[in-house]
Amino acid sequence: MAIENAYIAATDTEVLVVPADKRYAITTILVCNTELPNPIHEEHGLTNFDLHFVKSGEAKSDINKVVNAIPVPAGETFTFDSEKIILEEGDKIVMLSESPTVLSVTVGYLEV
Repeated sequence: MAIENAYIAATDTEVLVVPADKRYAITTILVCNTELPNPIHEEHGLTNFDLHFVKSGEAKSDINKVVNAIPVPAGETFTFDSEKIILEEGDKIVMLSESPTVLSVTVGYLEV
């Protein structure tokens, strides 16, 4: 299994782009809010993100959005692993966060 890591920016972040002549099975996506929790201000540190699976040659849009404004509290991790996704050559995973460099993402995948 291979992995890709990135911070999710406030602009479109291409986390993974499938290279020519490859197919990837996405097995897991982990999104971690790296801020430290603050028990006095529970709402502090809550950060949302969007996730898109974008087909080769297409643009990120609402039609390929699979996760919309998911909140991740400070110190917590969101796991997306209930469905397996196959990406073809040129397909990509694009993410967007409301707070840049607060959310880190790890994508686990296998070449198929």
